[in-house]
Amino acid sequence: MLVLDTTLRDGEQTPGVSLTPEQKLSIAKALDELGVDIIEAGSAITSEGEQEGIKAITSEGLKAEIASYSRIMKSDIDTAIKCGVDCIFLVAPTSDLHIKYKLGTNRDKLLEKTLESIEYCKQHDLVVDLCCEDGSRTEVAFLRKLLDSASEYHIDRFTIADTVGIMTPEKIELIYSELAKTSRVCLGVHCHDDLGLATANTLSAVLNGAEAVDVTINGLGERAGNAPLEEVIMALKLAYGRETKIKTEKLSHVSNLVEKLCGIPVPPNKAIVGENAFTHEAGIHVDGILKKPETYEVIKPELVGRKRSFVLGKHVGLKSIKKALDEMELKVDDKKLGEIFRKVKYEGDKGKKITSTDLEYIAKTIMGEEIKHVLNLEELVAVAGNKITPTASVKMTVNGNEIVESAVGNGPVDAAIKAIRNATRGIPFELVEYHVDSVSGGTDAVVQVTIELKSKDKIVKASGTGGDIVLASVDAMIAGINAVARKLG
Repeated sequence: MLVLDTTLRDGEQTPGVSLTPEQKLSIAKALDELGVDIIEAGSAITSEGEQEGIKAITSEGLKAEIASYSRIMKSDIDTAIKCGVDCIFLVAPTSDLHIKYKLGTNRDKLLEKTLESIEYCKQHDLVVDLCCEDGSRTEVAFLRKLLDSASEYHIDRFTIADTVGIMTPEKIELIYSELAKTSRVCLGVHCHDDLGLATANTLSAVLNGAEAVDVTINGLGERAGNAPLEEVIMALKLAYGRETKIKTEKLSHVSNLVEKLCGIPVPPNKAIVGENAFTHEAGIHVDGILKKPETYEVIKPELVGRKRSFVLGKHVGLKSIKKALDEMELKVDDKKLGEIFRKVKYEGDKGKKITSTDLEYIAKTIMGEEIKHVLNLEELVAVAGNKITPTASVKMTVNGNEIVESAVGNGPVDAAIKAIRNATRGIPFELVEYHVDSVSGGTDAVVQVTIELKSKDKIVKASGTGGDIVLASVDAMIAGINAVARKLG
């Protein structure tokens, strides 16, 4: 089973995404390490910057085959050749709708031009993946004619694109089962997710003869996106026993990289790579997982580079609280445990997410223990506005010493957090996550800011809540840094 990743071409066509050559190279190297067989590095004809990015990738000596999208035009192919690609992802619009209204031609002329383009590619010793654009809405008889004719010209793969995401698994089965009967080349499938069926359609194609899957990291792509690599690969592996070269334990890392560079957040409930995919809150679920993980997890988190986590809220169970306290090395008797449990439930009912830092504060308060604060905020000033560089200054006490620092940032929140970083240089930490939720609606909404800090092998989560997002962010940061300082002793 071959895996063609088109994150750098179809994925970059996601509205709002534009990658620099350096970013494209970073993603390509990560995809190569992941085990992707073919990397569609872009469309060389697009721009000089695109050509620069593709050249950087082809010059890197990656194990994967490197492809460029090309229309059935010599100018596209020539530009791709100059970039040093191994393969041409040759796209021919094949539905009558596209042939008539987009190209203004007919089937015979389209076939003739397609074969001329294939021949030209082969004269330059290129791998050819002939992709039928809108192939899912093309008559099967014409697809077969294209396949048979192109095979005579020695294409390497024949891919059908569900360009507008209109297919169903049953219709995909009809197309591929027919073509697979006589095909002499590798059949590929390229699905879009307009009906939320891209993964299901891709799997249906594989079960009916497709040997190459076109996918993107995190399901990026135009409109509703493409079939997500992580979903397709894990479904093939676990549901159908189909193996690929993908090193699944690297999936989370690559997902995070693409999320960061493309600036498109992964939904928390996204399968495999979403924040909630291996996160549990409900008491009955946590109880089952603590006894035997398979009760509520069909995928081992480690298999995709993730870790299991438990969150605390109104659905929490007593065992979740006990486990979290044990991990903090806080010993409580049953009476105190019950009080802590009720307090967490109370806060959860008010819509608050209870972080590890919140739980530590609740537990130590109930236990009557002193909570050590290494730093305290005395003053905060944040300024932003039209034609004003966002600036923040803070006055803090750190280990009893007064410190005043300032910073500029992309916004008042960024400036305030940078000012706090400047004031706490002596405490090593990395901000690995920043998340905002609206607790109430309206222009006077109360927000909850949750942050995750990492220091050496220690990870803490903290939150801040209020009507001012800057103050809520600062409260969360101070609570988190204090927690880090306590952990470091």
